Amino acid sequence: MNEVEIKLSPKEILNKEFKFDAKGYRPKEVDEYLDTIIEDYNEFIHLIKKLERENRELEEENRHLNNELRRLKIELESQEDESSSGKFSSNNVDLLKRLSNLEKIVYGKNE
Repeated sequence: MNEVEIKLSPKEILNKEFKFDAKGYRPKEVDEYLDTIIEDYNEFIHLIKKLERENRELEEENRHLNNELRRLKIELESQEDESSSGKFSSNNVDLLKRLSNLEKIVYGKNE
């Protein structure tokens, strides 16, 4: 993940002292502007933390889904191997039993 390098913290901005000269800046105007910058910094920090948390959650979900996909592929290959060799898996036998029971119910053949 790309890390953003933030040079100033909100506290550093708040505590910044400016030098005055004969035609210096208006301190109140500078303070108001710096307050706006501090609010933006706080919002950026909040947003970065939120996005990092979402990123971690999505990476974890991605790992989980990849593991599930691998497991299902292995299971599918195993079932294909069994069916190609002429053997029915226990799942197929269960499905055939259920189908048989349903046919008995539908066609009224109770044995």
